[in-house]
Amino acid sequence: MNNNTKKLEVQELRKLYRRVEQRILILMGLSLPIFGLIYLYYNSGNLHWQLPQLPIFIEIMLGILALLLLVIQYTFFQRKLKLTFQKEDLMDKLRIYAEAALQRFYILFSLSLLCSLGLLLFENPLFVLLFAINLVFFSLAKPSPDRLSRWMKLSKVNGDLIRAASRPE
Repeated sequence: MNNNTKKLEVQELRKLYRRVEQRILILMGLSLPIFGLIYLYYNSGNLHWQLPQLPIFIEIMLGILALLLLVIQYTFFQRKLKLTFQKEDLMDKLRIYAEAALQRFYILFSLSLLCSLGLLLFENPLFVLLFAINLVFFSLAKPSPDRLSRWMKLSKVNGDLIRAASRPE
């Protein structure tokens, strides 16, 4: 591969990598303050929004849905990631990864909103725990060149291309 071809490939990889990274950071950046405000309301004890009392089955359903979303995001991501093993081209692999990662983070973002809603409506600490687990997935699933190389089982050459693409221009 000549230098110009390599530079073009790195630029194309960089665009895709940055797009995914920016969307993920935006989703993380939106979910934290929303939950944070509700958590402060929950802990203050002196704010009363006079929210309606909802039946307990709704609280249970929200908890079950939150647990399901945790399982679903992990399962979908792993299933899609296996598709990268069937591809030879690095760009194809990265496109599959990008789609899987964005899908995963949209589910995690939805889960954070669900936990926020559950905490607001029911003041149940279970939703704080579920949000904390969600944060673990948010942080561990954030793309990095080493994680991408390991998850997609990339060769050293392709891993180096991903590292080059992740660095600022």
